[in-house]
Amino acid sequence: MASVLIVDDEDGIRRTIGIFLADAGHEVQTAASALEARACIERHRFDVVLSDIVMPGDDGLQLLEFVRTALPLAQVILFTGEPTVETATDALRLGAFDYLAKPVRKNEVCRVVARAAREVALRRDNVRLNDENRRHRDELESLVGERTQELQKTVEQREAALERLSALLTSTAEALSMAVGMRDPYTGGHQRRVTALACAIWDRLGLSADAREGLRMAGLLHDLGKLRVPTDILSKPTRLSPAEFALIREHCVAGWEILRCVDFPWPVADIVVQHHERPDGSGYPAGLLGDEILLEALVIGVADVVEAMASHRPYRPALGIQAALDEVEAGRGTRYRADIVDACVAVFSTGFVLPD
Repeated sequence: MASVLIVDDEDGIRRTIGIFLADAGHEVQTAASALEARACIERHRFDVVLSDIVMPGDDGLQLLEFVRTALPLAQVILFTGEPTVETATDALRLGAFDYLAKPVRKNEVCRVVARAAREVALRRDNVRLNDENRRHRDELESLVGERTQELQKTVEQREAALERLSALLTSTAEALSMAVGMRDPYTGGHQRRVTALACAIWDRLGLSADAREGLRMAGLLHDLGKLRVPTDILSKPTRLSPAEFALIREHCVAGWEILRCVDFPWPVADIVVQHHERPDGSGYPAGLLGDEILLEALVIGVADVVEAMASHRPYRPALGIQAALDEVEAGRGTRYRADIVDACVAVFSTGFVLPD
């Protein structure tokens, strides 16, 4: 269970939410202001901070910025009695895990805190894996330098250590992909299917086997940034509002912010941030053109479109493979690179089927 700090200037709300979370097994402390919360954070490492937005002195958004610096692995959940789209957008843009409206219901707050606690645990596992990766790399460099007289033995040891490092990187990718799937099962399955199709296209193009592994990692993680998007938006059964769609579009950059800290031997973070870029400059987030976009990102971009159209979405039924292929062929040479479109069509002509 998590260590939780509840911040609200109303004693009754602090006590009520504290009882909810204590009954759920969490360790709970409370603070009546942002100033008091800062003092608590200096004395204790919290996993989750729940804070009202409107308080005397510093508000919840200012406290959120402080927590992101003081407790970089912690998650912040904001709540308010005066919810607006603008406030929710600001909160999520600044890095809040979720946003709740008062009065806060027991089941809702317990569910959101449990999800936040799981993500904090995954983040800590990721930090541990990165430390292990760096330690193994340092050990390898030391072994190579110290045992030049035993060349064959050194090579065997290095190969074994690289296999361990590769396994750790794969575990990191799978753990992060699993985190997305736990929060949004559709996105988790989507990432697996896009990865399978992107690898099939890559093989059809006859490209590098080593770079293919980087493509596979990026495919498993290309929608990782959707961890920052509220689940209600991800599963909304109707079309998104402009503000909601703007939050969705930020997932590319959010994924890059997470992955740039992982020392992959491939440009996985850059592939992830570019997977919605298009050769004609019509993509996002940077509107890159042609060769400014990594080849791996262009391949994942085509696979992403085909899988999304061919599969069920919360707001519409599946459109089918043929409709998806018609879409990428219509954009051949403009929105999508011609050779990638041709390879995608050829893959399906040989009997390829998207996995479940």
